[in-house]
Amino acid sequence: MSNYNLDQKLVIGLASSALFDLSESDHIFRTQGEEAYRLYQQEHENVPLDIGVAFPFIQRLLSLNNIFEQEPFVEVILLSRNDPSTGLRVMNSIEHHQLNIKRAIFLQGGNPHEYINALNISLFLSANETDVNQAITAGYPAGLIVKGYSAKLVHEDELRVAFDFDGVIADDSSEQIYKKNGLNAFIENEKNLASEPANIGPLHKLFKQLSILQKAETEYKTRQPSYKNRLRISIVTARNAPAHKRVIHSLRAWGIDTINEAFFLGGIEKRKVLEVLKLHIFFDDQVTHVEKTAQSIASVHIPFGIANKKFEANQTTTSKEANPIVNHKQSASEG
Repeated sequence: MSNYNLDQKLVIGLASSALFDLSESDHIFRTQGEEAYRLYQQEHENVPLDIGVAFPFIQRLLSLNNIFEQEPFVEVILLSRNDPSTGLRVMNSIEHHQLNIKRAIFLQGGNPHEYINALNISLFLSANETDVNQAITAGYPAGLIVKGYSAKLVHEDELRVAFDFDGVIADDSSEQIYKKNGLNAFIENEKNLASEPANIGPLHKLFKQLSILQKAETEYKTRQPSYKNRLRISIVTARNAPAHKRVIHSLRAWGIDTINEAFFLGGIEKRKVLEVLKLHIFFDDQVTHVEKTAQSIASVHIPFGIANKKFEANQTTTSKEANPIVNHKQSASEG
């Protein structure tokens, strides 16, 4: 088999806990132990799992590969804490739901983040808090699926994605000024740096690759005029004027000119605006924001920067080690 190059692709690393509802099997793991969990998964390996929070996002993202005549641009790789035997149910469920996911790594409780760079992953999604914190600590792009949203299968093609700006697309340099010196200092800093692009944040690569995907859609439409663009990208931020200027100049400097909407809300609650957008996924670094949206929108927490300082309090100097702030029992069923 010839080498398959991931370097020019948008690669999503996905824990099974992001794709499927594992609440039942996870309960068995936690209450009855690993052997009971293994037996349960084997006995139910031909029973498809119900869809999870990130399923509609992944399903629609993979469907965009239809516009590429040669090799697909989007690649999704299962990156699981399960072993191959217990992971068979997950792969059978992927097949049942007709997702084009062909590649999987089963780690038998190992650390998924160690493979993010090797696989050129632009986003690692998981409901396992420890795994996500380890990835962010090591400098990799990762997001924690926030529980609460009940995903539904709806027959539509459009994919609607929204990002916060600071601490997600950009780093937290400006947020640090706000946290330490207040709103006036933040506004003054952003006015002084309005024409300078912000430093890139953990999901900058994903954001830029989605923009590339939008451009590919536009190009495809020139060959297929009846095609209707499906990917919509929004920025939803608490910034407002005059701090909005730096966002726009940053997008220009990064060569990103395909964003559909930008909302500079200046303290208005994001949830109500996001619900109007009818998003399939929303990324934010503020826990308070995603807690409010998680019941009605597939929400992902990016535990990065000063807004998440509690996660950094007990970090070791070795980025590959587990973040001890998260102390719950590790579950293979969460990956």
